[in-house]
Amino acid sequence: MTSPWLAEPTRASRAEIERAHDELLAGNLDALTAVRPLVRASWSRALSGSVASEAFPPLDLEGAELEAYRSAHPLAGALPLVRSLLLPGSDDDSGVVVALGDASGRLLWVEGDHDLRARVGAMGFVEGANWAEEHVGTAAPGTALALGRSVQVRGSEHFNRLVRPWSCTAAPIRDTESGRLLGVIDVTGGDEAATPQAQMLVNATARAVENELLVARIRAANVRDAPPARRRPRAADRASLSVLGRDRALLTVGSGSEESTVALGLRHAEILLMLAVHRQGLTAEHLAELVYGDAAAIGTLRPEMVRLRRFLERRAPLIVPESRPYRIRPVETDAQQVLTLVARGAHRIALATLRGEVLPGSHAPGVEALRDDIRASLRETLLTEASVDTLLDYVDSDLGSGDADALAQLLRMLPPRSPRRAGIVARLENLG
Repeated sequence: MTSPWLAEPTRASRAEIERAHDELLAGNLDALTAVRPLVRASWSRALSGSVASEAFPPLDLEGAELEAYRSAHPLAGALPLVRSLLLPGSDDDSGVVVALGDASGRLLWVEGDHDLRARVGAMGFVEGANWAEEHVGTAAPGTALALGRSVQVRGSEHFNRLVRPWSCTAAPIRDTESGRLLGVIDVTGGDEAATPQAQMLVNATARAVENELLVARIRAANVRDAPPARRRPRAADRASLSVLGRDRALLTVGSGSEESTVALGLRHAEILLMLAVHRQGLTAEHLAELVYGDAAAIGTLRPEMVRLRRFLERRAPLIVPESRPYRIRPVETDAQQVLTLVARGAHRIALATLRGEVLPGSHAPGVEALRDDIRASLRETLLTEASVDTLLDYVDSDLGSGDADALAQLLRMLPPRSPRRAGIVARLENLG
């Protein structure tokens, strides 16, 4: 089936718009005559909101919380319809990325062209990321939600310089009975993603989704015993463990005004990290092997578990470990977040999130294995899928500074006359 994204692209004066953006950041508010009023107003909102010109969106939802939230979201049932209208045939070569987000700007589903997904993932266009204007400035999803109508943003019209290679069209989705905003549908790609034809198609898809949701609600009204939606975890139920680049891990429980943070000693951090990673639970022998390197060390492990329980009963009672097997309620870790970002194609954010090794002072076999897994997963993905800019960030980091394969890959990707090539060649020679 022919892709609907092959219409002639609309051209814009990118040089003029980029100059206007530079003038805006320099404080010259009178130099925006080349910019469309819609974009000008959005830029002003971003500027007054102190949005950075190269900001990564925050990752608001991930892991089990993302799965629970989107499975209960009203737009979940509309996903097959969106696929059929915007991604006909094989979506792997559609030439666009299609996203469904909630009313707050958080992307819940991102599908479409495989190569494009990897490339837009480098700027944080991934499931769970928040693309509201207050976080990334002018971009179709957030601006459509801010204005309550469909919008198109082309290339350099984005406030965020990281998003300038892309164009996008987005339309809000509403509850047709109450008028309540439910979410947004977005198409991102090259210039062809912001043509009049693209806007008509996205608008039509949004209306079709609204009509299907209305029909589904009418049908559901006649069903009394419908299964309850999965509950999104309350803020007070959430717990996270920060272990990257620190020996004294930080355990955070709750959120906002309910949040509390406590530092853990190295041994307690090792135990809690292993239980967080192995959510299915661990026998005493397996946990002893992961922490002490000896399955027979359960005599050493058990007193330590008693001390950890007493500590958590005072400071974080929601995650006191249970026994037979040892297990805890779900705890998100920044180490696992890196692996999640890699899997989603958000390579650049994953690299920025990796602030250091997992518990660098630990020699626990389970911790060392997790370190190796993160290094290997990130490196393999970067070498096969990352953009030039992301690879440059990698070889400039402590993790990739001596990676000859990554340097060689950069030489293959950089244009023949790129001024960056000389420095890469010199580094390869030094590695000899």
